[in-house]
Amino acid sequence: MKILSSDTICALATGSLTSAIAIVRISGKEAIKITNSIFSKNITNKKSHTTHFGTIQKDKFIIDEVLITIFEDNRSFTGEETVEISCHGSKFIKEKILELLINKGCRMATAGEFTLRAFKNRKIDLSQAESIAELIAAENKSAHQVAIQQLRGGFANKLQQLRNKLIDFGSLIELELDFSEEDVEFANRNELTKLLLQIELELNKLISSFKLGNVIKNGIPVSIIGAPNVGKSTLMNRLLNEEKAIVSDIAGTTRDTIEDVLNIEGFKFRFIDTAGIRNTENKIEILGIKKSLEKAKISNIIIFIIDLGIDIRKQEMELNKIRKITSAEIITVVNKIDIKNNPKNKINNSIEISAKKDIGINKLKERLIKYIDNNNNSDNETIITNARHYEELKLTLKEIIKIKEGLTNNISNEFLAINIRQALYHLGCITGEITTDDLLGNIFKNFCIGK
Repeated sequence: MKILSSDTICALATGSLTSAIAIVRISGKEAIKITNSIFSKNITNKKSHTTHFGTIQKDKFIIDEVLITIFEDNRSFTGEETVEISCHGSKFIKEKILELLINKGCRMATAGEFTLRAFKNRKIDLSQAESIAELIAAENKSAHQVAIQQLRGGFANKLQQLRNKLIDFGSLIELELDFSEEDVEFANRNELTKLLLQIELELNKLISSFKLGNVIKNGIPVSIIGAPNVGKSTLMNRLLNEEKAIVSDIAGTTRDTIEDVLNIEGFKFRFIDTAGIRNTENKIEILGIKKSLEKAKISNIIIFIIDLGIDIRKQEMELNKIRKITSAEIITVVNKIDIKNNPKNKINNSIEISAKKDIGINKLKERLIKYIDNNNNSDNETIITNARHYEELKLTLKEIIKIKEGLTNNISNEFLAINIRQALYHLGCITGEITTDDLLGNIFKNFCIGK
């Protein structure tokens, strides 16, 4: 990636498949000049954010009728002079327009180069740049909301506030080093301790949010657990509206976990159908039960299914075992309420369903959505979804704890200054105040070419 390149670049900003409309994007100091050379009208000196109708042509051969939109430098996404050509989406037209632009002096953009230029020109910070990739990749409402919140600068603003306060104190500590022989104190240690406690609190909140952010991004894991033949596979099939799992009256039919994803009201849930939990001598079934318990440990939600037609005491004993090995939210579901001969016992705080007859399934879905509401306090709450940010925040917290301990133990200013610099370094790595070509190359290599 030519990170310091000042070339004028071009790329297709829409998909490569045939479509009704396509957009070709050009950015750089000669974007308007180069576009003007292949357009039927003169667009030099036209106002920014204006659109012009005409034809793209090579000599007298008309390639397409297009709309051209102009963006002046500093008023565009990249911060550079930019042109967007809206043309018809035939493969021939798109390729021909790009060929003309390259022949006139453009270079094909590399992956993420438009966004990289926006970052270089301080239109966005690095965390916002990464949120663009996450916004494009968002497959559900919750992932979209988190990406939008970060793109609008919520996360960056929070980090910048913490960083600015730490910079102020760091500067005073550094100043004390300059006057070390005069034994003066510019930084109020009590105020610094208060600030460190505030930063530690904020960092812990952000770090803790990663667990929720990760499952929002990848799908909230939901294990369906219970004794054999309580209807786990039937419920899985009902939720997914397809015959994903084999359903049989023979105990132990499900020997391995079966997973699939379902979008409920814009939220992504990853359902896991597990082997029935019971005492058995069958080695294959034992392995399946072991895997069921492993999935329970890593799930955020467990749907524990109870069948009132079989031994309730044994089922409750298994439920208590599950509670001991997981911190997941457990939803107790009483299945097969359509069977007349089943006892009508009431289980506290349970949801009554018939997976076979599609009774109570919507109530179960509502309960799953409630989990999101309970764990997402506010649309304005910052949630971390990026593993790189998560690691940098943990390293920042480690340095903050060192500074706190240093103040308690009255260590010298030299060591305090080192720890403050390190904390600032890790925060700066998130927002992009501190970058390397390797870091930028690694981040932007996964972007779309036209973005």
